Amino acid sequence: TSKRQRGGGQGGDETVHTDSFPLCPKNENSGADISAPPAEGSFGLPARPPRTSRARHQVADMNPLRFMLCVAVALMVLAVPASGAPGDAIYTHAGKIVDVRGRGIDFHCIGTGAPVVVFDAGWEDWSPAWAVVQPRIARFTRACSYDRAGSGFSDPGLMPRTSVRIADELHAALHAAAITGPYVLVGHSFGSYNIRTFADRYMNEVAGMVIVDGENGDVEPPAQRRLDDEGLAAAVKPLQRCRAAIVAAEPLPYLHGTRGEKPLRCDRVFFRGLPERNWSPQLNAAILRFVSRTPTLYDAVISELQGMPADEVYLQTHVRSLGARPLRVLTAMQHFGPLSRLTPKQRVEAAAFERINARSQAKWLRLSGDAKQIFARRSSHYIQYDQPDIVVNAVRDVVARIRRRTGQ
Repeated sequence: TSKRQRGGGQGGDETVHTDSFPLCPKNENSGADISAPPAEGSFGLPARPPRTSRARHQVADMNPLRFMLCVAVALMVLAVPASGAPGDAIYTHAGKIVDVRGRGIDFHCIGTGAPVVVFDAGWEDWSPAWAVVQPRIARFTRACSYDRAGSGFSDPGLMPRTSVRIADELHAALHAAAITGPYVLVGHSFGSYNIRTFADRYMNEVAGMVIVDGENGDVEPPAQRRLDDEGLAAAVKPLQRCRAAIVAAEPLPYLHGTRGEKPLRCDRVFFRGLPERNWSPQLNAAILRFVSRTPTLYDAVISELQGMPADEVYLQTHVRSLGARPLRVLTAMQHFGPLSRLTPKQRVEAAAFERINARSQAKWLRLSGDAKQIFARRSSHYIQYDQPDIVVNAVRDVVARIRRRTGQ
């Protein structure tokens, strides 16, 4: 829920080089000064942003602001015709499928040059999540997105779907596909867990990293993590109902909301809500067919969701420096949408939410001697759609710094 609200348009960004965060402005309507950290649980919101992966299926019994985040994006997307990213037809069919221990993993690689950029998408997402930015990055280096096991054109993988297993599979798949490192790893949301795990296990094959509004469960206070984990079962159940309906060839269930909002059919919650206005009609149709007919997709995303607490423990106990490798942390600042659409009270809540999220993500700057945090001030959780220039420029910066250092 918390990170699915779509922001609007293009806007400025800002970089910081230390563990700092942007101070939120004074709320113009209420006059409340929200530049100081709020007390835990104040404003009716958790002390850190609820994890996208955990919360976005929990639409019942939410306060109005949190529920708005869960449904507003889908209603907005449904109301806007899809225009389509140039060349997104490549995601409607398999790219290069390589064998990893008897199971196929699908890559979509375009462009030439080194270092190779490797993308890992968020939870409930796969290669098309990068449809807007991958072709642009391919203009200056080779860019490879892939479908995690069980999603897209990749075969179902071994269970459980932990970040350790995902990282090991990606490593084996890159070698099987003869994609040569060291790599620039780009991870969005849950994908950031996977690329950081990859870096811990295969540091010699990592040249740099870009985290795109990454999940930050590993750096939240223990009490908040426990509260976050309590919602796990509630988030899993709707997916299980959807999977069961597909297997039984029954009508797909809806996620029922409150306050009279239109319910969402369960197959529409993938990515940031389907159809996606940044995709062509052909890609939207292909994705909708897949998510409404493929029970093994639900097996994979359920297992990934259930494995997140263990993923966070792994990252907490395997804090490994990137050294001088460049790291860029991209932080979205409009998870609730434009402030003009919120009530004065909701603006205060939203500002506190964004401040805490930015502060949490800033902790990752300690991982590298060449780290910057870049704020996407007009973006939802999907910076790669709302402000793609920020993602492209961050990757370009990392690639350029690696080339200068290595003489490429």
